Parts: sequence; structure tokens; C-alpha cells
Amino acid sequence: MKSIKTAFRISVWTLVLGFIALPSAGLDWPVLKTYDRDHIERIALPLGGIGTGTVSLGGRGNLLDWEIMNRPAKGYIPYTGQQLGPFFALNLKGADGKSWTRALEGPLPFFVYEQSHGSTAMNHGLPRFRDCSFAAAYPLGQVFLWDPDMPVEVRLQAFNPLIPGEPDASGIPVAVLRYVIKNKTGQGLKASVCGTVPNFIGSDGSNLSRDWKGDPVVAGTNKNRNEFRDGPVVSGILMSSAGVDPTAEAWGTIALSVPSGQPLSCRTAWSEEGWGTSLLDFWDDFSLDGRLEDRPLKSADMPLASLAVEIDIPPQGTRSVTFLLTWHFPNRVTWTQKKTEDDLIGNFYTTRYSDAWDAAEKTATRLEELEKKTIEFVTAFGQSTLPPEVKEAALFNLSTLRTQTCFQTPDGRFFGFEGTSNSSGCCWGSCTHVWNYEQATAFLFGSLARSMREVEFNLATSPEGLMSFRVGLPLSRACDLNRAAADGQMGCIMKMYRDWQLSGDDSLLRPLWPNVKKALEFCWIPGGWDGDRDGVMEGCQHNTMDVEYFGPNPQMGIWYLGALRAAEEMARYLGDKKFAAFCAKLFQNGSAWLDTHLFNGEYYEHEIRPPKDLKEIAPGLVIGMGSKDLSNPDYQLGKGCLVDQLAGQYMAHVCGLGYLVDPGHVRTTLQSILKYNRQRGFYDHFNCLRSFVLGDETALLMASYPKGRPTNPFPYFTEVMTGFEYTAAVGMLYEGDVAQGLECIRDIRGRYDGRKRSPFDEAECGHHYARAMASWAAVLALSGFRFSGVEKSMTFAANEGTYFWSNGWAWGTCTIKPEGQKLRAELRVLHGELELKTFRLDQRGVKKFKGGLLLKTGEKTDVLI
Repeated sequence: MKSIKTAFRISVWTLVLGFIALPSAGLDWPVLKTYDRDHIERIALPLGGIGTGTVSLGGRGNLLDWEIMNRPAKGYIPYTGQQLGPFFALNLKGADGKSWTRALEGPLPFFVYEQSHGSTAMNHGLPRFRDCSFAAAYPLGQVFLWDPDMPVEVRLQAFNPLIPGEPDASGIPVAVLRYVIKNKTGQGLKASVCGTVPNFIGSDGSNLSRDWKGDPVVAGTNKNRNEFRDGPVVSGILMSSAGVDPTAEAWGTIALSVPSGQPLSCRTAWSEEGWGTSLLDFWDDFSLDGRLEDRPLKSADMPLASLAVEIDIPPQGTRSVTFLLTWHFPNRVTWTQKKTEDDLIGNFYTTRYSDAWDAAEKTATRLEELEKKTIEFVTAFGQSTLPPEVKEAALFNLSTLRTQTCFQTPDGRFFGFEGTSNSSGCCWGSCTHVWNYEQATAFLFGSLARSMREVEFNLATSPEGLMSFRVGLPLSRACDLNRAAADGQMGCIMKMYRDWQLSGDDSLLRPLWPNVKKALEFCWIPGGWDGDRDGVMEGCQHNTMDVEYFGPNPQMGIWYLGALRAAEEMARYLGDKKFAAFCAKLFQNGSAWLDTHLFNGEYYEHEIRPPKDLKEIAPGLVIGMGSKDLSNPDYQLGKGCLVDQLAGQYMAHVCGLGYLVDPGHVRTTLQSILKYNRQRGFYDHFNCLRSFVLGDETALLMASYPKGRPTNPFPYFTEVMTGFEYTAAVGMLYEGDVAQGLECIRDIRGRYDGRKRSPFDEAECGHHYARAMASWAAVLALSGFRFSGVEKSMTFAANEGTYFWSNGWAWGTCTIKPEGQKLRAELRVLHGELELKTFRLDQRGVKKFKGGLLLKTGEKTDVLI
């Protein structure tokens, strides 16, 4: 990549302390990562709220992946004939009468130049700027456009509000697009900025759009309509359809608007002539004076809507135009369809707005506040004393929360696929063994994490304690799967403890505790995971490798130890001393057994114990994706060095539950993972399944076999997946092996460099994979942050610097500085309320607040330890 100076032409755009500063153009935006022209083609920054779907901002300023109609649509750009899709354009006129018209995009890459009939790139025939670059600090994306033949330079600022602790404010169906135009000349300029969007209601890009009955939906059928509205808050165009079935996933509304009170012109339709005349007519009309004359709608299935805003830019001055692209598609269909009417489960965000116009009006009235809060969050996080690769991995992976991986049902409950395929969700059910790893939801949006725990234990756990590791929808189908995953179920118990601690809310723990207890007791049923109740999982263990392991192994064994520790603490708090003591006994025995029998001096192994008979296995434990021959089972780990064998320990550190196995063995194991699993260059690497790493890239393999390999190991052993890599890397950080852990994180982010892959899409089994949000745990490990709302205590590592903290409900910063022989900590609350009784700096001491301390938004306190 080029230097920041080269990428951003500092002569015009001034970069100060990570901020792009531009006078008279609104708020300054922080920048965490910059991308030059050679590293922008794979960029796709999702613009949209939690549970709303998104449209993505490309690295050239183009809009792609229009995924707003209740399903993924990777690569989809709605277009009419001649590859004419959404675009924004600029018309300029100087005092001397000279004029310029350009699409507000950077140059097309060479690889789209050639096809049988010329380029098929979207909007290939439009004049555009000669050069561009990209800057990001998610959710803030900026595209910089310049051209020596143009009298202006342009910055596109694009975002959707993201405010930790406020899921509603972070769940708005909007892409905010602000074009900031800098006049480089000594003469005034008249400018017009025009946005064009097809009304593609009914066409979600998948050819899979269905109504709840499963019948296919045909786009528009000549009944899509665009209506100009000039309201008191916003003005623009509302797009609707009278031809799409109102029960279809792709039925709804779209709006393109701007704040009211500006000189506007529009087209609710384009001319419908052949041979390129439609585009020619528009371009001539807009180029003439920057104003649009409407055309009659005839028979278009996908009528184009164009909205132009006129501004005057003084000599050497800067002005901006802000567009709101909003949408409203209420008909989400369940991931467990039965072709009945209740397959239509809906969306929470559409209960808050009557249509896309309502969303635009309500957003416009709060836009300044929402932007300021978003910038405050990103600034506080970006200025923390953390390595850039950690901040990038943690912040950029938050984009997954806003993609079609995640959604909220009308009651506000939060659900997620594992990831998304190109046109459908991938691996349904808020899969417990995948969502176990991610930490972002709980630490940034506590109410969403809480809703997941309530579903898992209240609705997806049977009276016998079997938790369906994929939950059916509607929730009357929650337990329909009736299959349990060992790691998933144990991880949910640990997450219950984590979320209770973060919230400090007994009303979360007490109602759910009976089923939490049952979920742990399920381990001890005859033929179960630990049927002999010795603290060691020996039974049939379905797990996140999508197969069953037989016999003791570190992956499930350590998750189990973590669940025992979490249950012990919760039981003790609730006065269930007998159960707490039993959990403690099993934990001590199991921990000692794993260290004695599974640790081979370098790492933990899997002791394969095939069942004698299928009848030995309790119902609900075999999923059917594993070995068919149980006497000599395939798909086992065996003597492999597994990348996430310490996943339970990783979670225990996050939860503050201490070591689950010998600390020396933990550190040695992580060093062995680095030694045996880190592959530098993949030219000579054989992979029998999916390739997420290629060429000269570096990564941690899922497993290595330095001590002998089974004939047919678990399916993914030759692969690489980022969520597992983060788990190992964060483990290294917690053990003090900071250089090694950071190196692994740099390896990951180096692969998502904008040239080879999008920095906002870490894939595993699908795009925007939930497990990759394990990256947030690196923030916790390096800052030493722990919070207990139960004890009302907060802890940081005793390291100088400024650290961002968040507990899912409130957030702020902690700045630690030396003062004589002591350390002074300035604790600041930027959002929410924080109640404390104690504040601790690890290995330095603790400050107790007599009578307690309550800090509200904007307040701070100093602590000397």
C-alpha cells in the first residue's frame, strides 16, 4: 500500500491524528485504515443497521451487494439495459461557462475491460474520476476522488449509525451518503449532485424470492412506481410496487431523499427508448444545467428514479450534499419452513417505521445526533492504546452484525445464521457451537446477547436438559431439531455466566437458572457426554467440526470444565451449595485427568474411544453428519494439534473464571499451535476441502499431525478459518505471548487487504461469518478489561495508555498514567451509566468506593493506585 500522503493528496485533505479534516463540511471523521487504488477492488463496506440488511460501499464509490430484501445477494446490483445500475453523478459549471459532468466513482479496473461485446462492468459508459482511494474506521467509509481535469476534489462519506448499547439506534434501515466537494479554483462553481436508483422491488437478485407459500415472485410486472414527495423533513422519491405480492420477501418500499429546503429536480422515470437513447437522454439533460426534467412512465418493470440537488461552491470553498437511502421490507421468512402461514416471521425494524419514507423522516430528524454518537464511539475506540491490527480486526468485523447473517424478529429477539451464501443464509439456527466464539454482541449490545440466552435456555432447552443447538422459528418450533452439540451447550452455560456478570441483573439469571442447571445435568444422563460423572467427557460429542468425536478430547473437555466452573459460581451465588460443590468436585477431577492423560508434553490429544454399540449413545447426541462405522469411526481428531483446543480456556479468560487446566500446559500448547499449525506460504500445502488461504499467505491450520494422523480425520483439518485463528491468537495474548498473538492477527488482516478480499467480510461457512467476531476478545486481552455488574467491579491491566471499555450497556475510556510510584487511572463514561464499588489495576491494587460510585454519561473519576 502507498503512504497516507500519496493516497489522500494531503495538499487538499488534511490528516491529523487519524482524522480527515475538511473545513465547512460537517463533522471530521476518524480513520483507522487507508487503501490506495491497488487495494480497493474487493472492498465492500456494508451500509445498514442491525437486522435490516445492507447495501455495500465499494472502494471506487460504487454501490454493490444490494441485500435489503430479507436475503443475501452477493454480487447483485439492480440494473436495466446496457448494464445501467445505481450511480451518483456530479455536474459543475464555472463562471466562465465551462462545464464538467462525471459519475462520482473512481476508474474501472483493467480486468473488467474485455468481453465479447465490450465491457460489461456496471455503468461502464459513464465518465468518471481518474483516481481514487478509500479510508475506513467502521462503520465510517470514505472514498476520495480526484482528477487533474476537474476543478474539484470529492470525498464521499458513507455510514450507518453504530452506537454500542443502543441497538435501536444501530438498527436503522439507512445508508447515509454525503458528497463533500472541495473547489480547487479561484472562481465560484455551480454544482449539482444527482443520485439514480432503479426501483427493483420484487427483484432481490437471487431468483429465489418467494412468498410464504413458497411460490416464486416475479418482479414488478410493470407496476413498480416512483413518487416524488416534498415533505417538511425530507424531499425525494418513494419507490413502491403494486405488482409484487404483498406477502413476498421482496415486497416493500425504497426511498431516496435529502433534507428538505434545497433546490431540487427529479425524474420519477427515464425515457424508454432503445439503442442507448435512454441513457443519452438523461446525460444530455443533466449535463445541460444540472437540472432534470421528468419523463412519462410507460412500461418499465424497473423504473429509474433520479434526484438532483443544486449547490453553490465558493472559490476554494467546500460544500456537501447528504442523501438518505432507506428501505422497508417486512416479510422475512423463517429458516425452518413448513409451507404454512406462520413461516412468515417478519422483522423488528419494520415495526418501527410504516415504510421507507417514514424511516427517512425519522432518521433525518436525528441524523446529526446519530452521527456524533457514532463518531464518538469510533474515535474513543480508535484512539485506544492498542495495536492497529487489533483495532482493525475488532472494529471491521462488527459489520457482520449488520449483514443478512443477523436479524431481529418483531418481538426484538436477535438471531443469526452462521454466515451467508451468495443468495441465502448459511447454516441456520443461531448455532450454539459457532456463536460461542464471538464476543462482540455481549460487550457492545448486551440486550441482544440477553435475548439469545433467553431463547437458548427458556425455549430451546427440553425438560430433560437437551438444548437444540439450532433453534427453529417461529419459536413454537424452537426445539424441533432436538439435537445437542456438546461444545455448543457447554459454551451457552459459560455465556450465561458472562452475560449475567456484565449486566449485573439477577432477573436474567434467576428465571433461567433451572434450565441452565438442567443443561449441565444433561451431561450426566446414561449414555451421555459424561455418563459416569467424573468430570471428563467420554461420550458421543457432536461439535463445531460438524461431526461426532468419541472419547476424551481437549476441545469438548475444556468447554465442559468451563461450564462446570460457571455453574459452580452461579449456583453458589443463588445459595445452591450442594450443586456448587458437586460442580467443583467434577471440575477438579476433570481438570486433573485432562492434564494427566491428554497432555502429551506439547499439546492436548484426543483419546478415541469408539462406542461398543449405537444403543450406548443417548438419544439426541448423533446428528448424522459423522462416521457411519462407529466401531472404527472416521472424522476424529486423534493425535492432532487442534488450533482451538483451548477454546474453553479462551472463554474462561474472557469470563474471568481463571485457568481450567494447568497454566504451564496452556502456554506450551499455544506455543505448539504456533510451531506446528502456522503455515507460511500455501504453494505446497495440500487441502482436501475449502480454500480460504492461498499462494504466499500465512495462517494457522485447523490441525497439524506431528505425531501421526488418522486415515480420515475430521473434515476441516487442512483448512484455515479466521474465527479459530483469533481464538488461538487471543489465547497467546492472555498468556503474555503478545508478539506471537499479534503476528497471527496481522496474518489474518493481511489477507483481507482490499485487493484479494474485502476487509469487511471474513468468510468461513459463508460470508460475514459470526465466529470471526471472536476478534473483539483481543481488545479484552490486551486491556485486561473485566467487569462484574454483580460485584460492581472493574479491572484493567496495570499498563500505561488509554483503553476503550464496554460492558454491553455503557462504554467509555480508561487512561492510565504514572504518578510517582503509583498509577493514576482516569475513568470516563461516554455513554450510559456505570455503578462501581471497586476498581482494580491487576497486580497493583484495588480502590474501594465507600458507599459506591455512580458515573453517568460525560462524567469521570480519578483513581490513584
